[in-house]
Amino acid sequence: MSGHSKWATTKHRKGAKDSARAKVFAKLIRQVEVAAREGGGDAATNASLRTMFQKAREASVPIDTIERAIKRGTGELEGVRYESISYEGYAPGGVAVIIETLTDNRNRTSAEIKHLLSKNGGTIAEPGAVSWQFDRKGLIDVQGPIDEDQLLEWVLEAGGENFSANGANFIVTTEPHDLGSVRDALEGYGVKVLSAELTLVPQNVIAVEEESEAKKILRLMDAIDDHDDVQNVYANFDIADEVLAAFEG
Repeated sequence: MSGHSKWATTKHRKGAKDSARAKVFAKLIRQVEVAAREGGGDAATNASLRTMFQKAREASVPIDTIERAIKRGTGELEGVRYESISYEGYAPGGVAVIIETLTDNRNRTSAEIKHLLSKNGGTIAEPGAVSWQFDRKGLIDVQGPIDEDQLLEWVLEAGGENFSANGANFIVTTEPHDLGSVRDALEGYGVKVLSAELTLVPQNVIAVEEESEAKKILRLMDAIDDHDDVQNVYANFDIADEVLAAFEG
């Protein structure tokens, strides 16, 4: 996995330590609303909603909170209408960054994202300048230990692409439209699925070996990720394990 995935793991641990559940809940609820608005409120026929429902439950969002979000998305309850906007830019060291947001005020969010980039050593880029460096994929985190030959057989039978080791666990890669069916198939084989989500995977990564450079990049990533409208942040850096360890204490 790339350094971005290791950064995401670090962020997850940091969030748990900081008790930032309210912010996590708010972002997940917003994603549920949008999924319901765009594809309907039935998770059985709306794959995006099914994925977001599962993701929210994995984060311990109460079911009644999720159900209210679905009703706001379908119009059964009154709610704010969110717009999906992506921004492209660069972090220090030429690292490519894609920022996905859901906002009810395009002008405000645009100004704030540009300010965060500028303030933390980054720059905004024109649409398309960065996105070509990433591929949209489905990633399924499954719990080990599992016999690798058996897992490969199951992954291919389910329609997945491949898998890689992630510590004691494994990350299964799929095409975006196959994420739900591969997840369901793996669970049918008795595999413990820890999470499943659509993500952007960099085609190539920039190695970051200096602690000072890593600090600048992580500071920018943290600042962007903490913005209320930001749902996902993707980047193509790969920080050396020994350098990243200094930020995990």
